[in-house]
Amino acid sequence: MRKVRGYIFSRSFMGERVPQHIQNMVIRNYCNEKKLHYLLSATEYSMQNSSLILEEVINELKNIHGIVAYSLFQLPENDIMRLKILKIFLKRKKKFFFANENFIFSSKNDLIKLENIWKIKKILPDCLTVKLFKENFDG
Repeated sequence: MRKVRGYIFSRSFMGERVPQHIQNMVIRNYCNEKKLHYLLSATEYSMQNSSLILEEVINELKNIHGIVAYSLFQLPENDIMRLKILKIFLKRKKKFFFANENFIFSSKNDLIKLENIWKIKKILPDCLTVKLFKENFDG
């Protein structure tokens, strides 16, 4: 079995809050389904915008097949930082698994898909809701 390191958050991300034990359960189940050897999760610091632990786990990539994060929205919100991290995975030919979304990042095509998902998530709060539309535009 291929070894993967789990990666979870101790803080909210993109407006969501998931307890650590739930994140670990989802990752463990995902690894069992994908026949991956799950190494215990590294937990990101609770400081806003921190990705120091993720950077440490990336340094461990030469000894493992990849990283399994609870969600792809645990990647850095900063576009430049996120792209820098993802390009490391491409360069080293490693995989970044996202258990909650059942998404595997391992190619340039995956980079395009992932970035499109991020763009949608970032713009959603600014979108017109059905309720607001009806209040303002519906006869």
